Amino acid sequence: MIDAAYADRLIVITAPSGAGKSTLIHRLMQEDPNLVFSVSHTTRPPRAGEQDGREYHFVGEAEFDRMVASDGFLEWADVHGRRYGTAREEIASLLATGKRVLLDIDVKGGLRLQSLLKALFIFIAVDGPETLRRRLVERATDRREVIERRVANATRELEAGRRWPHVVVNHDLAQAYTDLKKLIDGGGGGGGGG
Repeated sequence: MIDAAYADRLIVITAPSGAGKSTLIHRLMQEDPNLVFSVSHTTRPPRAGEQDGREYHFVGEAEFDRMVASDGFLEWADVHGRRYGTAREEIASLLATGKRVLLDIDVKGGLRLQSLLKALFIFIAVDGPETLRRRLVERATDRREVIERRVANATRELEAGRRWPHVVVNHDLAQAYTDLKKLIDGGGGGGGGG
């Protein structure tokens, strides 16, 4: 478990696919020099323009299995047929910088982390699955069947969002960013257990 003394330096942001989480996080990282980003591991292949070590640590199934077996992940989950995980070593290294650490976590992982550590937990929501479908289609990074699977999962994820201590609804990106920044600037730890 991560020491509770770090609770005011951990920010966990969660959202269903297409809610605008990555866009909001990108802007936060550009504008706040006191934040460092925790790069997750994934077994999915990189999308166009993504770089290993920047968006994700892209690893094969065998490497991911090795990390699971050695308890190398603080949390990990199967999401849309690919696995994603937060490496313990990555978090410890980032906390050592003295900055606040921002984690971009899927909904399953976010639920797990709420029971493992104290942090500022924020859920990015939208007004419903149709908004997500439209955004995923406009993003044009996934095939139609992948989009439909993500939308089906997102319906359950939006329901799960009710279990987060803080929710930012992204109807308007500028307003969502303002709301998110207020939470981060004014909030330390709090949401989550143990």
